[in-house]
Amino acid sequence: MSTGNEALEVWIDQDLCTGDGICAQYAPEVFELDIDGLAYVKSPEDELLQDEGATTPVPLPLLQDVRASAQECPGDCIHVRRVSDKVEVYGPEAD
Repeated sequence: MSTGNEALEVWIDQDLCTGDGICAQYAPEVFELDIDGLAYVKSPEDELLQDEGATTPVPLPLLQDVRASAQECPGDCIHVRRVSDKVEVYGPEAD
């Protein structure tokens, strides 16, 4: 599956988050654990986005780190999708 130069976004399903922090280890610029022990995405301005289903753009230089986060997440709660059509390219619902 090619993601080429397509814009991607990522979001975390906190209901499934196990709080392991693997995502924050792989891509601390994109993910952060909050005081509740769950992972959240961060805005490009480094602000924690705590609204349910909040998305943030995936910076192209961090794509491999974000993809690894989705693949290694024990909770299968990280979803990476194309902005154009909302199709998941990495994560539990990716083909």
